[in-house]
Amino acid sequence: MMNAPKKIAVRAVLVCAAVLFGPKFALATIPVQHWTQPGGAEVYLVESPAVPMLDVQIDFDAGSRRDPPQKAGLAGLTAGLLEKGVRAAGDATALDENALGEAWADLGAEFGAGATSDRMSFSLRTLTEPALLDKAVALAARQIAEPAYPEAVWQRERQRLVAALKESYTRPGSVIGRAYTQAVYGGHPYGYEATEATLDSINVADLQAAHAAGVVACRARVSLVGAVTRVQADAIAARLLGRLPAVACASLAPLPAVPEVPPLAQARELRIPFDAAQAHVLIGQPGFRRADPDYFPLTVGNYILGGGGFVSRLTSEVREKRGLTYGVSSGFTPGLHAGSFTVGLQTRPDQAAQAVQITRQVLQDFVAGGPTAAELKAAKDNLVGGFALRIDSNRKLLANLASIAWHGLPLDYLDTWTQQVEKVSVADIRAAFARKVQPDRMLTVILGAEK
Repeated sequence: MMNAPKKIAVRAVLVCAAVLFGPKFALATIPVQHWTQPGGAEVYLVESPAVPMLDVQIDFDAGSRRDPPQKAGLAGLTAGLLEKGVRAAGDATALDENALGEAWADLGAEFGAGATSDRMSFSLRTLTEPALLDKAVALAARQIAEPAYPEAVWQRERQRLVAALKESYTRPGSVIGRAYTQAVYGGHPYGYEATEATLDSINVADLQAAHAAGVVACRARVSLVGAVTRVQADAIAARLLGRLPAVACASLAPLPAVPEVPPLAQARELRIPFDAAQAHVLIGQPGFRRADPDYFPLTVGNYILGGGGFVSRLTSEVREKRGLTYGVSSGFTPGLHAGSFTVGLQTRPDQAAQAVQITRQVLQDFVAGGPTAAELKAAKDNLVGGFALRIDSNRKLLANLASIAWHGLPLDYLDTWTQQVEKVSVADIRAAFARKVQPDRMLTVILGAEK
């Protein structure tokens, strides 16, 4: 006979399947509710009553852009090791990483933590059956507020990470990615990369201090999607943050300002010798901030240039017409600061020079002339037609909702997304690319090509 924990886990799997394959949100409207709690945390909610499940994401301004340069990697480690156990607090006993994993498995729920350049995030997925929801929220609140950061686990993880770093030096994609990131961002924190030296400089006290400084309840942005009402969502958000120290943001010093990403002053080419079957090429520059009003023209334009896969201009010119690569793509990574604009491809080492020359020419022509009317229509049809796939599950919708919360986008952002795409013109794209992309000041990194 199946025991209670296993029954719960099976039920969670079945509900997950319902979320993935069951009825989706009507595309007519996605009502986003937003309010600020008395303690200062901002809460965003989309009610989705069809399936008894809740997805939550909590974001803090504690990403790697706030790492001290000599301790690059600190934010990611602070979040990652948070899943390795919770300390005893009040009447709650300590749980090591094994006990914590078993507790989540018994609930049929999931908890995660991680850090990007901009933010540190915590996620919770649980059924909304009252008894299960109550226990899942209580356990998540403990992990958010009371990580154990055991010394022995940190020493083990540091050894594992150093070994992974050393192994990455043998992979061409990792080598060129690290070199490109550092070169395109200059000294900006977006370019910080963890090294053996920075990992050696980090200790448990650093992890505890980074958690205390970054995970502050009044600065939280809580996004929820699921079968809960506003009243329930407000109570859940309060409980998830309730074990953190009660501190008023008005009493705290503002977080230090992070400088903007400096633009590239001139073109630069960096060659990396490497024994590889394929030459790897990255071409790019700092791009734009997510809040930039050019977001939609740049998004639609990039789909035409290199973001649309086989229908993009780069693929047509570099792959289809000349056979220089199996794949070439371009993309923007906007954040709180100007994330990179990058064109990437792989080719035979003896063809690298030609592939780079053609890629640069395509990019220069696109920036100068923009897309054709036919290219723009095809891009709009594809983007608008595929919009439903961006929100076809609670988890995808949560990612969009968290982006609205984090970047301060309009609450009707998802409702008006297709309209914003439809109104983009050829002139809009040409003007936006002219403002943001400078083909004559690009960084080019080439790994493994013949001289």
